[in-house]
Amino acid sequence: MDKPDLNNMSFEEIEGLISHLGKEKYRAHQILKWIHQSGVSSFDEMTNLSKVFRKEIKELARITFPLIEEIEESKDGTKKVLLKLEDGTFIESVLIWEKSHWTQCVSTQAGCAMGCRFCLTGKYGLKRNLSPSEIVGQITALRFNTPEGRDIKNIVMMGMGEPLANYENTLKAIRIITSDTGPCFSKRRITVSTCGITPMIRRLGEDISVNLAVSLNAPNDAKRTYLMPVNKKYPLKELIDACRTYPMPRRRMITFEYILMDGINDSEEDAKMLTSLLRGVHCKFNLIPFNEFPGSEFKSPSDKKLRIFQDILIKHHYTAMIRTSKGKDISAACGQLSGRKHDNSLHL
Repeated sequence: MDKPDLNNMSFEEIEGLISHLGKEKYRAHQILKWIHQSGVSSFDEMTNLSKVFRKEIKELARITFPLIEEIEESKDGTKKVLLKLEDGTFIESVLIWEKSHWTQCVSTQAGCAMGCRFCLTGKYGLKRNLSPSEIVGQITALRFNTPEGRDIKNIVMMGMGEPLANYENTLKAIRIITSDTGPCFSKRRITVSTCGITPMIRRLGEDISVNLAVSLNAPNDAKRTYLMPVNKKYPLKELIDACRTYPMPRRRMITFEYILMDGINDSEEDAKMLTSLLRGVHCKFNLIPFNEFPGSEFKSPSDKKLRIFQDILIKHHYTAMIRTSKGKDISAACGQLSGRKHDNSLHL
């Protein structure tokens, strides 16, 4: 039987593990701080633990981190990081510079099963869910092995995969990330992005207080179902009702991500329908021109159409920002991640 990975475990779980060795509770704090706040992957480096204890716990457990295989840098400074997991699976994480700090875009699955027509990741299908250690490990790996690491201030779960389709592992990862013995991020600095798995949106709101971003992309069911198969199961009314009751922290808003595709969902009528659909929802818009990739069936709209669309939302008193996609030249922009460079098990 494989030894448990401490990077997968909460304080209470590690406490239970070491209690069989007759060790005090505070030792679990020490171990977790070594892992998450010092980036230590060897028990021998945990110098405030006795040599006897280090030997005992080494026989009980292991510590794993994703390995950085390659870092590509875009002309705009965005960095795409290819990470190798313990079983040889490859995933990607992205670092995005924002004025005074870095935001890390984290993956929650290897591939994705949602099948959105505009997303390159979905074209490769789902390989598997990531464990909590593989989600948290992306942060630890970059924090301690890149020059940018200490300036990572925000975490967005918008990388490969659908976070709410890997709910238990994503939730546990968030709890580790925000723990005082973990990477110690504030919940205010964590955003979970979803394509709209309605029951899990409701559950997320009950379980933990983090920012919510919803990939919307259409103002009616016909267009959204064409673009996003998930809409067949969870249509817009049900999705918007869940968003309306999502317990966002005070003074913050749900973000609706809207990828504009030329001639598909970027008309003035589409914008007007959106304003009606979301009436009464405390929200803002990120308007994202479609990021084209080889073989994609969609095109990005003109700047003029983008501005007209934005103006209609603003005139109806919505905050609407056109988000410049960063990292397009290295396939690090929204919907372009695939983890495919070295992973021959993924094929279009």
